[in-house]
Amino acid sequence: MSLGLFVTGTDTGVGKTIVTAALARALRLRGVRVGVMKPVTSGCSERNGELISDDAELLAWAAGVEYDDDLAPYCLREPIAPVEAAERDGVRIDFERIASCYHRLAAKSDVMLVEGAGGLMVPLHGGLLIADLVRKLELPLLVVARPHLGTINHSVLTCFAAGQMEIEVKGVIVNRFPAKPGLAEKGAPHQIGSLCGAPILGIWDDLPGSAEEVVERLAAQFNADPKSDIILRVLGGTTD
Repeated sequence: MSLGLFVTGTDTGVGKTIVTAALARALRLRGVRVGVMKPVTSGCSERNGELISDDAELLAWAAGVEYDDDLAPYCLREPIAPVEAAERDGVRIDFERIASCYHRLAAKSDVMLVEGAGGLMVPLHGGLLIADLVRKLELPLLVVARPHLGTINHSVLTCFAAGQMEIEVKGVIVNRFPAKPGLAEKGAPHQIGSLCGAPILGIWDDLPGSAEEVVERLAAQFNADPKSDIILRVLGGTTD
């Protein structure tokens, strides 16, 4: 596998965490040492006086690694834009700290999966965006898109912005595809694949159940798909 992959979304709530966790689980089932990271999380849970990233916990579970400060270096209280949540918490998001955490995790992993916050243009600190963090970590991008009306515009804009910032987009996964798609959903994947300049690497079902149950099912479906080896090569390597 390549050193790593950064997972971003076309919007908040598109299921980046589920996709990242499912890929981590699928790779782990193939015997790959997977490192996972959620550098910045807004809207964290408080337990015993400590803020915990629920997203990062799911990623750690999926990858079979322990949750620690390297995996989730910035846990913020309010479920708002990270730059504002950090200001409320009196926290300065430092890219050098994030990079140090990333490299420590990467040193003990075959592949790293890093999940962003919201989309590429989400501000983090002092005019710096998620896209700037992707460039700092020197990672290619996987875009997670929703299937509904409006997703073509959001997906094309995301891939266009990445290209303007010289970020390589490996592909797009359309997530939470409904069992009974309407006209907008049926046509969206083809249009996204045609216009984004990056391949559609999966159309993942909208599944019921807990987050862990959904991750398990998606990982199993991914590994059972004959195209999964091709998808992994597109993402940067194979597990052979």
